[in-house]
Amino acid sequence: MKIALAQQNYHVGNFDRNVDKILEGIRWAKEQGADLVVFSELCICGYPPRDFLEFTDFINQCYAAVDRVREAADTIGVLIGAPARNERPEGKDLFNAAFFLYEKEIKATIHKTLLPNYDVFDEYRYFEPAFDWQVITFKGHKLAVTICEDIWNMGDNPLYRVTPMEQLIRFQPDVMINLSASPYNYAQDVVRNSLVKAHTQKYHLPMFYCNTVGSQTEIVFDGGSLVYDAAGKQVAEMKYFAEDYQVFDLDKIRTTSTEPVTDAGPVYFSAMDVGVGTDTLSYLTGEKNIEEIYHALVLGIRDYFEKMGFKKAILGSSGGIDSAVTLALAVEALGAENVRAILMPSQYSSGHSVSDAEQLSKNLNNPYDIIPIKNIYETFLQELKPVFGDLPFSLAEENIQSRSRGNLLMAIANKFSYILLNTSNKSELATGYGTLYGDMAGGLSVLGDVYKTQVFALARYINRDKEIIPEHIIIKPPSAELRPNQKDSDSLPEYDILDSVLYEYIERRQGPKEIVAKGFEPPLVTRILKLVNTNEYKRNQFCPIIRVSMKAFGIGRRVPIVGKYLS
Repeated sequence: MKIALAQQNYHVGNFDRNVDKILEGIRWAKEQGADLVVFSELCICGYPPRDFLEFTDFINQCYAAVDRVREAADTIGVLIGAPARNERPEGKDLFNAAFFLYEKEIKATIHKTLLPNYDVFDEYRYFEPAFDWQVITFKGHKLAVTICEDIWNMGDNPLYRVTPMEQLIRFQPDVMINLSASPYNYAQDVVRNSLVKAHTQKYHLPMFYCNTVGSQTEIVFDGGSLVYDAAGKQVAEMKYFAEDYQVFDLDKIRTTSTEPVTDAGPVYFSAMDVGVGTDTLSYLTGEKNIEEIYHALVLGIRDYFEKMGFKKAILGSSGGIDSAVTLALAVEALGAENVRAILMPSQYSSGHSVSDAEQLSKNLNNPYDIIPIKNIYETFLQELKPVFGDLPFSLAEENIQSRSRGNLLMAIANKFSYILLNTSNKSELATGYGTLYGDMAGGLSVLGDVYKTQVFALARYINRDKEIIPEHIIIKPPSAELRPNQKDSDSLPEYDILDSVLYEYIERRQGPKEIVAKGFEPPLVTRILKLVNTNEYKRNQFCPIIRVSMKAFGIGRRVPIVGKYLS
């Protein structure tokens, strides 16, 4: 039996587009002589649909879309993901389901058992877990079909009390098939391979794992669909950050390998375990991680604009590393002609900041404008003089500059229908080193889940073939340039130390004692953690952040604004 995997990019709520893609995948699979074609989790409506699932009309359109696909499932079996109504009075009204279509009929419906309710996931808000389990019999084969999280309940500390494959293995299936919508983070591919391999070795069955690809606002899906044989050997790993279609002969896979894989490195069941025992900075800025982050951010920008119906972006180009990397990423995602840079020097800006920013735009060939803010800033101060009196220069005057720039950027964005890209990095967001309604303004945060040390590594990656970002931007000390001779290090610890502490606290959820035990000074740890927790109010007002780590600020991290813990 030939099984095809269709790794596609869907759009939440765009039923016509999603169905057209699925029909295209079915046509391709038929041309390849496939008996069965597998699509990804909730492909009919896109993942995650969130509160759209609470609308009866949305669910009706899901069923109508399934019916359109059903008509194409005539001589080929089709596995698609969609919400399914719960006909029982008990429990929630919907299941997260896989529909098996064949001979223009719905032959079987499989319900997802394990509903993630952590980080960016809130499936238990909408769905009811499966009541029972069954295999699908098709062309002489028994298919054990699961949905995404259903295969993640392994390891020494499983999250759930039920493991669907433990129920399905009783029916003596011939193959495992998983429909997935597994979001990207820079450890996920390692964990994903570990889990699929572990299943094949435990149940002695091959597995076909079909993941989605594309970005839905904050969440990026990286694809990387997998096929493993029954001995735990990887047969195929499909493209990352791109659509892909491949077909496989199940009978050949079942008979190819007889010796189990015994020495293939450590098995990971959690993204937090990847990188443990290695130097934090080496892990964060490792070549593999940085290359993946680059492609994830480009995909995140491109899909956000395309799916929102926007074409052009604008950003403030300061001559600093953050805006430089953001600009280069946006140009790669949208095209140079569609990204406008605005240089807004003040009397505190160094001359080379302007020339560096100009050179960057010349290298990228994107349009740019120079709008000095000195007169605007001084007008603000003049009008505020009766209120400020003779009080000394302080944070208030610094933030006026930042908010003046934010106003200019938003004015141009409104006038020409641009989306403003925010350039703040994760280190700044973590510590509150940013101005609300100023440099924290924007419609999409490109670097909000990227630590400053990773931003430098991204700049080097961008320059891997030729100098795009001027070298002076990369090597000069970071500065907000809001007062004379200002440097980030005046307000923050050095970034290599800061990022290491932040990673332990934010991603790995380590407490102060555990972080100090890693060799960091107690007062430093106390100071950094206090900065993180007392600045939640700023992040709560921030724009959507493209997620690339296992714990990003935004929907996946829920911390009280008025909490006292470590503050």
